Amino acid sequence: MSSKIPTVRQIAWISIIPQLLVMGLIFLIWYQFDKSNFIIFGAITYLIISQLLRRTIARAHRKGMIKVKKEEFNEAIPHFENSYQYFKKNDWIDKYRFLTLLSSGKMSYKEMALNNIAFCYGQIGNGKLSKEYYQKTLDEFPDSGMAKVGLRLLNSMSNNGE
Repeated sequence: MSSKIPTVRQIAWISIIPQLLVMGLIFLIWYQFDKSNFIIFGAITYLIISQLLRRTIARAHRKGMIKVKKEEFNEAIPHFENSYQYFKKNDWIDKYRFLTLLSSGKMSYKEMALNNIAFCYGQIGNGKLSKEYYQKTLDEFPDSGMAKVGLRLLNSMSNNGE
């Protein structure tokens, strides 16, 4: 069943290089134990580690995304707020997520959280808070394309409504 809510995943291609190095290291470790199946065991190990990291460290963000896909926007907002606070407190995890989470996403979890909060407020009809969060995103991440587009859309809607 596909979601009606679009999701955007931009990739920071340069961050794939350290991930390939980590994968190579895992392959090398498995090669010491089993020379014939090290690629299979290495790939499975890499996938398990990456999924565990994302499911534990980015738990609040994942819960928020699950709520968004179910169109439960009110329930998603606290999860994204928790995600934002966690990554604000642990900025180094977000900054080096290509190693800490084995994630090659271009957008930081803090930026995603703020954009998602703004999106959720827009979906429940609270344009004022939606604008505030898009603006907060731009204040913290001036190059955020999603926030720029969201804010422009909300401003054009309010200008046409006058």
